[in-house]
Amino acid sequence: MLYDYSWKARQENDNPIVTGFPDNALLDRNEGYEVLYLINQVAQKYSWKPDGGVAGHKIEKMLRAMPGSIRSRRNVMDWLGNNWSRY
Repeated sequence: MLYDYSWKARQENDNPIVTGFPDNALLDRNEGYEVLYLINQVAQKYSWKPDGGVAGHKIEKMLRAMPGSIRSRRNVMDWLGNNWSRY
């Protein structure tokens, strides 16, 4: 991964082992397990083939550039899809 992330749960009820979360759950862009899970979900959604991490790195960069007001998993996924060609 391109950036440094926290790999520990920050909140008492935030379990790093449990990565599946509903579409309305908020994404913490600083927690590695959440970002990695999101990258894998996007790859699965678009049936990506292994590319040496290029697409995953692009997602990481896009997450850093994405407006802070976009927080729910569904909105993050929509924003990535709508802005993919811009990055």
